Amino acid sequence: MTSATDPQQGAVAPDATAAGATAPGAAVPDATVPETGAPETGAPETGAPESEAPMAGKNPLAQLDAVREEARAKSEVLIEALPWMQRFRGTIVVIKYGGNAMIDEGLKRAFAADMVFMRHAGLHPVVVHGGGPQISAMLERLDIDSEFRGGLRVTDEETMDVVRMVLVGQVGRELVGLINQHGPYAIGMSGEDARLFTATRRGTVVDGEDVDLGHVGEIASVSPASLQDLLDAGRIPVVSSIAPEVDAEGRPTGEVLNVNADTAAGALAVGLDAEKLVMLTDIEGLYRSWPDRSSLIPEISASDLRAMLPSLTAGMIPKAEALLDAVDAGVRTAAMIDGRIEHAALLEVFTTKGVGTMVRRDDYV
Repeated sequence: MTSATDPQQGAVAPDATAAGATAPGAAVPDATVPETGAPETGAPETGAPESEAPMAGKNPLAQLDAVREEARAKSEVLIEALPWMQRFRGTIVVIKYGGNAMIDEGLKRAFAADMVFMRHAGLHPVVVHGGGPQISAMLERLDIDSEFRGGLRVTDEETMDVVRMVLVGQVGRELVGLINQHGPYAIGMSGEDARLFTATRRGTVVDGEDVDLGHVGEIASVSPASLQDLLDAGRIPVVSSIAPEVDAEGRPTGEVLNVNADTAAGALAVGLDAEKLVMLTDIEGLYRSWPDRSSLIPEISASDLRAMLPSLTAGMIPKAEALLDAVDAGVRTAAMIDGRIEHAALLEVFTTKGVGTMVRRDDYV
């Protein structure tokens, strides 16, 4: 969500062509029956039933007014998007693709179209994805147990093989394919490619106890030069959130780590000096008092969000921390949006209507 003085939220810029509009110059059929001596049944002399009479019982002028009103409403949306297109043109926007948006077939297609729209509007979208539901489904299919601690998946070596296979070979490939239905735009890569990411192992603390998460990492470095080359060539990078492990001295260990996609997206936004970070989730945004939906927060400062961290759920903490890290490191705004809404990414970027919570730097004006 954005403040009134700075465009940051957006709505889909739908097609300006009015669906169902009468073609210019096309004749509007007259429902009046000519006086030809036909029986007084009200039916045309063709003998067609009254229900099939062209435009029967309809007012052509009223229909035309309805079409014009629909076209006017659509044109207003396009005009509303114009200043945001001007504002974001030439900038990088990192979008974390996750939640129901990567499960529902309609939402998948809508998201892919959104990325192509952004690219043609002059933005440089970069997609970072996880694949929690798909990983869980594959682990269950292979009869491999899995657990979460502190909102993070415990990942042993066997689980890591599945994570790598699903993220790079399934989720990433599917999204690349959906985007490329609109043209040769998307290129898939992972944090391993050209050492886009490196990561060190991390644990977590649950109820005061240290927990070993196995092959789980946190980003140690970002080297975005290869990805920037793709952006300069007009491509849409689709990045899987795995990374090669390095030790405390930065030396490769030969292992690969599972990195939380929210964390990876935040780090990449910083590394690319992105204008905006957007995270798709399965909730409407951040709440001051969950489950009171009226307590939804449309906009919050970094310091206020930091104060809220202890009250957030385990699964929400990595998202909030990634948003905070991004704005603290220079990303102008970051947003957590409701990915269950079609074209939520466009709604966030191209209009003032909010579909989530915007996090801004304390000095943001």
